[in-house]
Amino acid sequence: MPGIVPKRGPEPVFPPFEYANLLDEPKYRDWRDELCTAGYTVVKGAVSRERALAAREAAFQWLEGFNLGFNREDPSTYRNEHLPNHMKGGMIHGYGIAHEQWLWNLRTEPGVIDAFAKLWGTDDLIVSFDSAAVMLPNRTDVVDGGRWEHIDQSPSRRGMYCIQGILNLNECGPEDGGLMILKNSAPLVEKFFDTIGRNETRTWGPVDFYSFTDDQHQWFYDHGCEWVKVCCEPGDLILWDSRAMHYNVRPTGNRDRTCAYICMAPAKLLSAKDKAARQVAFEQYLGTVSLPRGIPDGRQPWLI
Repeated sequence: MPGIVPKRGPEPVFPPFEYANLLDEPKYRDWRDELCTAGYTVVKGAVSRERALAAREAAFQWLEGFNLGFNREDPSTYRNEHLPNHMKGGMIHGYGIAHEQWLWNLRTEPGVIDAFAKLWGTDDLIVSFDSAAVMLPNRTDVVDGGRWEHIDQSPSRRGMYCIQGILNLNECGPEDGGLMILKNSAPLVEKFFDTIGRNETRTWGPVDFYSFTDDQHQWFYDHGCEWVKVCCEPGDLILWDSRAMHYNVRPTGNRDRTCAYICMAPAKLLSAKDKAARQVAFEQYLGTVSLPRGIPDGRQPWLI
């Protein structure tokens, strides 16, 4: 493989995960099979269109409530000085957003819960205290930070560990910004790291994150993977395997990208330490990363 130098030596390994083999085989005859093979899927109509658009309205009211001069009807106010702090053109953390009522309403939608219950095989679930994104169109003040192709799972893990979710709150076509997925990459990640080794520290330590070089991208292209812009409608739930290479893009058209990040997992995976941390997070309006629980060795911060 030109450009990729395998690295050998002792490799860090995390403890086995109870559900690691859940997506090994496409045996379900429903949307879970696409999750197994492609690494992502769209659960259509998890929330009604009307309720999704109502949540979008609540998100815009929340932005306007900062009284920084933002006016959704005036594109000249689509600038940093009129908006709360955010990243990547509209991903919002902080300000207690994780506990806004409109986000909790979405987390408790029956169609959202049912999708995760079907995935995990249990309806006894916990949910992440995750955030939202409002990516406004036609912004001229946002510096293009480039693509940030990554996975949200440590190379030290084997098998599936987390399924992330985006609940779409607006029309999301080819020009409307959103999630880019390297289709079919999730099932290949383990083979990739078996090839190059797992002792690289360029972009990761114990954390569930890894970003790829251009040469490493080519390895996946050579194995038949291709980039897909995930398009969907208000109320659709995008689910993707954290092993799937992905990034997001800002709108290039005239429509905003508005969405909520939602992730659920079986409640039995919570440790006593996790429960205590989640209680503190709830009481202090803190958020979590996509993973709604801590990791077994506790080295990775997951409250934000």
